[in-house]
Amino acid sequence: MEVIEVITYQINHLDDTISVQFRMNEDSEFESRYDTIELTEADDFGFSLINEDIEFFDEDESEIEFDDINENELHSFLNEYYMIYPDRLPKID
Repeated sequence: MEVIEVITYQINHLDDTISVQFRMNEDSEFESRYDTIELTEADDFGFSLINEDIEFFDEDESEIEFDDINENELHSFLNEYYMIYPDRLPKID
């Protein structure tokens, strides 16, 4: 059982979670799974999902904070997370 594709993801900064839709190797191309995981779980596993070092500037040259996800880290984290906690693997949607 392996995560082969991360379809979508979104960080919720209000409750420090990431919502992710993904597909496992045993799922058909028309099936996917959806889960919401606390970001502290990734930290506990040693994964740094958010790249906070990226800065963008608007027309006024003022700094805008921007969060970017390291998709390779997310993919690796999901595989390890569900290997350790197979009971937390969501059912197919």
